[in-house]
Parts: sequence; structure tokens; C-alpha cells
Amino acid sequence: TEMKSVAFNTYRASLCTPCTPWFPFFALLMLLTLVPAAGANDLLEAEAPITDEDRDHWSFQPLIRPTVPAVNSNEWLNNAIDRFIYERLAAKELLPQSEADRFVLIRRLHFDLLGLPPSIEAVDAFVADQRPDAYERLVDQLLASHHYGEHWAQHWLDLARFAETDGFEHDKVREDAWKYRDWVIDALNADMPYDRFITLQLAADEIAPHDKQHAIATSFCLSGPDMPDINSQDERRHNVLNELTSTVGGVLLGLQVGCAQCHDHKYDPISQADFYRLRAVFEPALQVKKNVSLSVLQLKKDFVPVSHLMLRGDWQRPGPEVHAAVPRIADTSGEAIVLSKDDDVTGRRAALAAWLTRADNPLTARVIANRVWQYHFGKGLSQTSSDFGIVGDSPTHPELLDWLATELVAQNWSLKQLHRLVVTSATYRQSGTADNNAADSSKLWLSRFPRRRLSGEVIRDAMFAASGTLENATHGPGVMPPLPDELRATLLKNQWTTSERESDHYRRSIYLFARRNLRYPIFDAFDRPDANASCAQRGRSTTAPQSLLLLNSTFSLDAAQRLAGRVLAVRDEVTEQAVEDAFRRVVIRRPLDEEQKLLMEFVTQQTAQLREESRPRDELALPLNCPSTVDPYTAAAFTDMCLALFNSNEFIYVD
Repeated sequence: TEMKSVAFNTYRASLCTPCTPWFPFFALLMLLTLVPAAGANDLLEAEAPITDEDRDHWSFQPLIRPTVPAVNSNEWLNNAIDRFIYERLAAKELLPQSEADRFVLIRRLHFDLLGLPPSIEAVDAFVADQRPDAYERLVDQLLASHHYGEHWAQHWLDLARFAETDGFEHDKVREDAWKYRDWVIDALNADMPYDRFITLQLAADEIAPHDKQHAIATSFCLSGPDMPDINSQDERRHNVLNELTSTVGGVLLGLQVGCAQCHDHKYDPISQADFYRLRAVFEPALQVKKNVSLSVLQLKKDFVPVSHLMLRGDWQRPGPEVHAAVPRIADTSGEAIVLSKDDDVTGRRAALAAWLTRADNPLTARVIANRVWQYHFGKGLSQTSSDFGIVGDSPTHPELLDWLATELVAQNWSLKQLHRLVVTSATYRQSGTADNNAADSSKLWLSRFPRRRLSGEVIRDAMFAASGTLENATHGPGVMPPLPDELRATLLKNQWTTSERESDHYRRSIYLFARRNLRYPIFDAFDRPDANASCAQRGRSTTAPQSLLLLNSTFSLDAAQRLAGRVLAVRDEVTEQAVEDAFRRVVIRRPLDEEQKLLMEFVTQQTAQLREESRPRDELALPLNCPSTVDPYTAAAFTDMCLALFNSNEFIYVD
């Protein structure tokens, strides 16, 4: 108090003192610095209590299983999901659409569950299967595929801000980061219950210290950007802890707790003390060493940090001491759950995970159920899937969201069972076209299936799958396909070394090296996040660079040449049947008569133009392993047709 008085008197006197004009500024800065410190011990006492009004928000209400609506439309209803959807459609005077045809359904399912297109053989088998449960059999087959985990892991890696490098200026490689990516893939393929899935990512070292298989799981907490070479390792540790805590809050609780790093949350009932109590859960397990990249959480029992609320979020200004605890607004038990005592460093994260998956936790199950719905329909029932707070969007179907959340728990937290429930519903199986539902133009009420663009990773994988060159090798360090020379020139030395084995260049996109400061061109063009922060929902832009890349890049031409070569290896000549085969491998369905005619005319006209230009054979875009019996100009025109198919809307969108 005496120092504060001196500072204030110095500032007041400086206003009348003929000296440097900066002196009053420095005196005021001294005053402002001392004022919070003097009242620091009062901050916790002044913490606003959680009120009944705070808890009245929909996401903080207890999770209670709603009654499934009784509706009169037995012809359309497949399961409980449809009853909730139909009830709202009826209230809006809307009608659902009939089921999509089988070509649309199998393509939709394959891309949604596997991120890959179906083969011609798979399509023909499904279309010919007249058993009443043919669709359900297909769903089970796809959920059992190892490709399921490879596709759905990317959704989680977006949330986990996964990359294999640190970011910032030097973007140093994290040698073992790829092991976390493989762990996520394997966990999803094994249908690890979601409660265990998140428990291991928070506390594998605490609950299974000798299990090498799960040791890498806590990389989830440390997958964000980092600066190992920073001068102050205390500042580094502060920044990593804050970023970690913000991610855990957003991903698992759907709360933007990071907004309370420097001050109480402006809208949600989350105090600054709440933030630092949650941060204290992780403090004993974060060890930093200069110039060493982070990997996993490592608990040292002889390391007993004292956790503080950091005044104004400043790492150099520790305030009052805090103890590890859960955010008060999400603690509906009224127990004021504290996860540690003064000298206790063990079991904090395991206790946090146990609380997250308690039956009375109002958020965890709601958040993941909403995410699963979002990934299937493009929008969550609440469209702000990492912000269930006051300024987030309320769910369009709150009873359905709660029913899905309780069903997930009832099914032993099985994500595959939740997927199966969603994709077998009549709501999911609807046609994407509608003539009579203009009132549902926003598609909020799901009176038809919402059309969605494929991600960059899926587009790349689909191009290689269609051409028969997708490499099915799994696991291991990230691979590096060739990059354009102009892009490599922007990197530091040895930041991208093209993988020696050519087959690695055609592996699934999930296995491509994830550099934080460089996104692979097609991923960058099609809105892949930069991994500097958790991404709850990717953008879906439509830009000129997307078209330019798909039409003009070496990558696209290579895929077209491989597709053309694959077809001609069977057909020998560029016939109508060859054109149909290429069309089906890209678009899945058979071409209409008008489309078939148009494609044949294109090949004829393109052949004539190439012949007129008299290009030598080595300057033509010939199909890979082009048969010598095929006219080279016709073969090159066929490649151009394949390239055009890869540029069609029907290829990069799912109906």
C-alpha cells in the first residue's frame, strides 16, 4: 500500500514537473503495475458466484434423456432420429424427401465413412443386392474397414491442431509426432469407447504408466505450436499451458475458456480463476527444455509447482495461488470439485477425465454428439461446435441433441454405433434435391440431404483411387510427395525432402507429412486449417485457385494420365465403353446418353486439334503405359477427357 501511494504521488507530481514528457507515462505505468498486485489476494474473494440464471443456459442444463416424439409418418421413419426431425418439419409445414437412389447412397456412404469412392464392382454389387437389409450390411462393412479410422482421424487431428513440426520461424520437426496420428487411427478403428479415448489423451501416463501402446496419447495436449528456442523457458511454459488449457476447454467441453486468460470471460460464467484452476491440472506434467520439442506429458513426482492466477495473463506477474479444479459452471454436482491439494501432483488429469465422463457432466457427451452430426451433415445441431456458451448458437433440435448424447453413453460411448444410427436414418438417406421446400433453403431443418464439397485430402485420395494408384500402406512417419519448385524455394534447407519410394507419393493424405508452416498445395487450396489452433469446422470456399490447381497442376495431370492408362489397359481402344468406364470411376454412376455423346465429341474434337498441332509423341499427355496400338493423339485426348472429369462439380461434391 505504501508503494502504491508513492507511485500515485510521483505520477501526480510529474504532471506539473518540467522534465522529459515521457516521465508521466512511466510513473503511470508504475502505478498501474502496482495496483493489481496490491489487491491480488482479493481477486478470488471477489470472484463472481455461479447463479441460477447462469445455469439456465441450455448447455449447462442436466443431460436428461428426452422422450422420443410420437409422429404419424410410419412410411418414412427408420429410427428415433427421424421422429425428432419429422416433428420439427411438420411444425415448419415441410415434407421430407424420398430416399436417394442407390448410386447416390453408396457414393455418399463411402465418402462419409471412408473418405474414398466405391469401386465399380462395389457399386454393381450394391445395386444388384435386393435383400431388405442391403444398406445396413453396407454400413457395417464400411465401419469395419481400416479406411474408416484413416478418414475420421483427420477430423480429430483438426481439433487437436496436429502437425509434425513446431511452427514459428524454424518450424522444427517433432520426431515422434506421427505416432500420435497412428494412435488416433488405431483407436477409432478399434471403436475405443469415447470416454476412454479422451481419458488416455489426457492422462495415459497416470492410468496406464506401463502401456507403451497408449504412451503417445497425451500428445493431444501438446500438439499445438511451440517455440523451443525462446530465451525465457518460463514464458514458453506459460504460453504452452495457456494454449493447452484453451484447447481442452474448446474440444472436450465446447467452452471458450481461453477467453479468460487475462480477465473474466465477457459473456460466459467463466472467471479468470476458473481458467487457471483448469490450467493447474496440467502444470506438474509439463516439462520444457530449451531447443527440445515437446512430445508427451511427463509427470515428475518431485516437481511440485505452485499454481497461480497470472495477473492480466502476464507470465511475469503471478497473482493468488489456485488449486486444480474443474470450471464451476460445468460442475452441476454442487460439490466444488477440486482435483488437487497443495503437495499432490499425481492423478489430477485422471480425475479430470473421470469428471468429464461422469453421468452428471452436462457438456462432454453433448459436444461429441454434436460434432458427429456436424461431420455427417455439414452443420452441427448447434453450429458453433466448440462454443456452447452464451454467444454460441442454440441447437435447432435440442431434444434430438440430448437424445443422441444419452444414446452415445448408453451404447458404451461407441462412436461407431452413433455413426451407424445416423447413417441408417431416413433423414440421412434422403435425396439431396427438392422442388417443394423453398422454406428450408438454409437446410437447417433437414428436409433434404445437404450437398457438401469434399475436402482437399479426400479429393486427392479419390483421384488416386479412381486411377487405381492409391497406395494402401499404413502407419509410419509422414511421407513427402514432390512439391512444385517454386513452393520448395520458399522453404528453409531440408524442410521438404521428397520421399525416395515413388509408391509413398500415392499414399493416403492422412500419411502426408504435416508441416505447420506449409500446407500441401491441394490441401491449402481446399481450406485445410494451418494447425496453429484447434479447428472445429473447416471453411468451404469456392475460389479460382481451386479450379486452376485441378486443371493445370502436375499432380492433376498425373492422376488423369493414370486413370486413362488404367482404362485403356482393359479396353485397348478409346471406345464408348472406355469413356463410360472412366466416367464411372470418377462420378460413380453411369453417364446419361447426352453426357456420353458430349464426351465422345470432346475426344474427337480434341484429337483433331492435337493432330493439327503436330506435336511430337514425347510432348503429348499420353496415358500411363499407353498401349502402342492406340493412336497417340486420341490417347492424349482421352487423358484430357479424364482431366475434365476430375474438374467436374459432380466429382468434388457429394449429393
